[in-house]
Amino acid sequence: MVKDIAALIGRIAVGIVFVAHGWQKFTEFGMAGTAGSFDKMGVPLPSLSAWFAATVELAGGLALIAGVALPVVGVLLALDMLGAWLLVHLPNGLLGEGGAELVIVLGAAALALGFNGGAYALDRVLFKNNKVLNPAAV
Repeated sequence: MVKDIAALIGRIAVGIVFVAHGWQKFTEFGMAGTAGSFDKMGVPLPSLSAWFAATVELAGGLALIAGVALPVVGVLLALDMLGAWLLVHLPNGLLGEGGAELVIVLGAAALALGFNGGAYALDRVLFKNNKVLNPAAV
């Protein structure tokens, strides 16, 4: 029970950060602004990449909080952060301005929580017998 509560707290905390970043891309920067920023940072296919990142972060963060499709969401969020690390943050090192520490932690946490989301996840109810979307299925 304690590990399930810890997983729930982790999913909520990490999910909130992803939701905030996705929401920011859609509302504060707008998709044109996000794509322009991605272009300046050298991200390939900046418009497509902006839509991918914003959608995965917003929808994935919400799904992580709810505990829905956790393995899929965990992998997508981890891939999003891997892209951010390799394409943007890697030249800046680990710490400091533009450092990679946040994207590394978020990617690893999303991946871990995607496969260990705890008992308080909708996957446990919705996909009771599906071993892909509910790794705890028997």
